[in-house]
Amino acid sequence: MDRFYIITNGEKDKNMQVTRQIAAYLEERGCHCGVQMFSPKRMEGPYRYTDPERIPPDAQCIIVLGGDGTLLQAARDVVNTGIPLFGVNMGTLGYLAEVDRHGIFPALDKLLQDDYEIERRMMLKGTVYHEGQAAGRGIALNDIVIGREGPLRVICLRNYVNGEYLNEYKADGVIVATPTGSTGYSLSAGGPIVAPEARMTVITPLAPHTLNSRSIILPAEDVIAVEIGQGRRQVRESALATFDGDASVSMTTGDRIVIEKAKASIQIVKMSDLSFVEVLRRKMSGQ
Repeated sequence: MDRFYIITNGEKDKNMQVTRQIAAYLEERGCHCGVQMFSPKRMEGPYRYTDPERIPPDAQCIIVLGGDGTLLQAARDVVNTGIPLFGVNMGTLGYLAEVDRHGIFPALDKLLQDDYEIERRMMLKGTVYHEGQAAGRGIALNDIVIGREGPLRVICLRNYVNGEYLNEYKADGVIVATPTGSTGYSLSAGGPIVAPEARMTVITPLAPHTLNSRSIILPAEDVIAVEIGQGRRQVRESALATFDGDASVSMTTGDRIVIEKAKASIQIVKMSDLSFVEVLRRKMSGQ
């Protein structure tokens, strides 16, 4: 690799100090390196935080400085470029941004020597339908969450797989996660941990009002639909479909969201000697 582009979370890299060091290091070694500031505020137009049209089409790697959250948000904006992402964690050990600021330059040397691996991560696409018409859509690398909006009460969620009725949750919501997202919100709700290279979808209820509700794992090719049911005393319910904890689409009783594997996927550059199992062990032991 010799053509790079940096997306920086300015809240994590104050004054762009680390960003400038990386750019200088690469340019001193004959590489091309562009820089784009990651905006914490939503941009105007079709993209939320990162403008992929500013990324040179011949870029071979996008270096994302921030953390897993920054990488997630950048991934949704640049997914159609097909350029691999390399995450640098400016905080604690992450699942996606595996290299911290102390390991940046040895990692850059490996990139220059083409000593790395590429992991392809599946993404989810969700389309919300209101009265049979598409009312909003989004993509997610981690998860799509359908949760209540407004007063604190359970909502009725009817779940379908490939058009066939599966079950009904009376709960605070439901999480539909990718293997990448299985270590996020889904895990905190009691869902299983899935290896990131797997191809499957995990459905996990949020605070279900029953003792026998468990996560359900389905093949990645299955199409999942979640419908908002009628509330208690025939009250019309309000809900929210959220994509990677960021973009959201409002829903109400009778609306449904259809979730399926997105055609596009994200490529993640991996070079750490730490396996997924080792990262998982460290996370679970609080290291």
